[in-house]
Amino acid sequence: MPLNPLSVFRRSRPPKLITGSAELASICSRFSRRNFIGVDTEFLRRSTYRPRLCLVQLASGNSAVAVDVLAPGIDLAPLYDLMLNPRVIKVFHSASQDLEIFHLVLGDVPQPVFDTQVAAMVCGYGEQPSYAKLVEEFSGIELAKSAQQSDWSQRPLTPEQVEYAVQDVVHLDRIYKTLSKRLRELGREEWVASEMALLTDEDAYRHDPGDAWLRVSIRRPTRKDLAVLREVAAWREIAADRRDLPRAWVLKDSVLAEIAQKAPLTRSELGRVSGVPSRMVNRSWGRQLLQAVSRAVESDPGDWPRLPERPARPKPRAADVARLQGLLKRCCEEHDVAPGFVANRDELARIAAGERSGVRALGGWRKTVFGDAALALIDGKYRG
Repeated sequence: MPLNPLSVFRRSRPPKLITGSAELASICSRFSRRNFIGVDTEFLRRSTYRPRLCLVQLASGNSAVAVDVLAPGIDLAPLYDLMLNPRVIKVFHSASQDLEIFHLVLGDVPQPVFDTQVAAMVCGYGEQPSYAKLVEEFSGIELAKSAQQSDWSQRPLTPEQVEYAVQDVVHLDRIYKTLSKRLRELGREEWVASEMALLTDEDAYRHDPGDAWLRVSIRRPTRKDLAVLREVAAWREIAADRRDLPRAWVLKDSVLAEIAQKAPLTRSELGRVSGVPSRMVNRSWGRQLLQAVSRAVESDPGDWPRLPERPARPKPRAADVARLQGLLKRCCEEHDVAPGFVANRDELARIAAGERSGVRALGGWRKTVFGDAALALIDGKYRG
C-alpha cells in the first residue's frame, strides 16, 4: 500500500484550500520572501479551446496551499505578482504546460523558473523522469493517484482532491535542493540555465491564427489549396476561441484539408464536403467558411503560400547513424546524462548527412558532451 505522501508533512502544517482574497494575499506575501517556491497547476483542457486554469498549488518549507482560482470574487493579483517576482525561483516539474497556462492568464511567462525534470535529466536520472519517480528516489514515498482523472473545474473540491493536488508540490522542496546540490557538484548549473532560457521564451507560447494552416496535414497541395487552407484554418482558430471549443469540435483537420482542395463557394458545394455538419452549412459558421474560401480564391496568386521548403539533405549512411548512436550512448554514460536529452535520431541523421547549422546537439553544452566528438567521428578524426 502506498505511503501517504502528506503523512510527515501534516505534522507541521496541513494543506489548505484558499478561496478568499485576504488569505491569498497573506500567503503570497509570505512566499514572496522565500528564495524559491514549488508550483503546480490543475486545469481543464479536453472540452475547451485553451486550457482553463482551475487550481494552483504552492509550497515552501512546511507550508502548502491550493489556490481555488475559480472561487467567486477572489482577487488573483497577488498570485500573479508572485509568479512574476524576479526574486523568487518558481520550481515546477515538467513546466511547459504550466507556463503555457500562466502565459495565457498573465500575458507573460513566470520568471525565474527551475524545471526539476530537466535538471534530473542533466543529472543522469533517465529520460523524462516523472515527478513520482523523483519523489520515490529522493524520499522513498510512493505517490497515490486516486484523483488523477478529476474534473478540476467542478465545485466543491473534495478534501481528497485537494490532498492529491498538493502532493504534487510538497516534495519539490527536497527535489530542488537535491538537484541543485548535484548540479553544483557537476558544474552543470549553466546547462540548466540555458534550458530554462528556452523554456521561458515568450515566443514559444504565442500562437498566430494565420500560422494555423502549417499544423494541418494536406496531401500534395497546390498553392491555391494552401491559400484556402490558410484562410479556413485561421477562421477555425477564431471560431474555436470565441466559443471556447476544441478545434476538432468546430471542424477536424481532415475536413479543413478537403475544403482547401475542393474550394466550395456555395452552400450546396459546402454541403457536399465530407465531414461538414449539415446544421453548419445554413448557419453563420457556414457563411463565414464560404467567405474565407472566397477571400483565398480571389486573392492575388502571387500571395498564395508555399509549403516551407525542406533543405536538400544527402541521405545519411545507416552505418554512420549507427556509429553516432553508439557514440552518443558512450558520451552520455561518461557524463551521466540522458541520451535523448542530448540528441534524437533525427539530429543524428542530420549530423551523419553533413548538416552543421541548426542542429541542437552541435550547440551549447551538448556540443561539449557529444557534438564535438560526433563531428570528429563523421570527419574521420575521432580517437576516443
